[in-house]
Amino acid sequence: MASVADEITQQMAGRPLGTWVCTPRDFLGLGSRDAVDQALSRLVKAGTLRRIGQGLYDMPRFSPRLNRPAPADMAAAVAALARRDGVRIMPDGLAAANGLGLTNAVPAKTSYLTDGASRTLKIDDRTVRFRHGRPRIMQWAGRPAAPVIQALEWLGPDAADDPHVVTTLRRRLPDEVKHDLSQNINDVPGWAVPLARSIVSDQAVVA
Repeated sequence: MASVADEITQQMAGRPLGTWVCTPRDFLGLGSRDAVDQALSRLVKAGTLRRIGQGLYDMPRFSPRLNRPAPADMAAAVAALARRDGVRIMPDGLAAANGLGLTNAVPAKTSYLTDGASRTLKIDDRTVRFRHGRPRIMQWAGRPAAPVIQALEWLGPDAADDPHVVTTLRRRLPDEVKHDLSQNINDVPGWAVPLARSIVSDQAVVA
């Protein structure tokens, strides 16, 4: 019969290196919490897994360019936290605006919004801040159009009213995102509704 450590290794090896971060909670079907914790500890000592934060582990890939294990996948780490703690997490507005090409500003610190408690964690030697977000914004977590709402919120009514914003988003957003925005237009902050309607003008908008 395979040990808990062997079972964990098999599950981790079944995914591309560096693409999945796990927590002890992911393996509770294999044994007791103590048994899982002990197995993870042994795998870290053996160099099979890497501990990247409190209760967060990955099987890193080696980076020839860096000549060392590649940094942890932050998106995978955040997904693991959300899965473990039963919360929703989404990038903050500046990161969303940067990703959509609406600003060249780069976040000085890695920051996210969550419907859980505000806190600061160390993940793979990076300080990551989680800030409690308003329900009106957090309801978009996991939706395709979430980055658009976050970016508009970060820009604010005055900056977001720049025609460049609508032109950029209309050009860059895939149909899936536009469709999500158009179908949930009533969930958009009131001041941003006219902008959202302009962005999805080629979609059927649900009033």
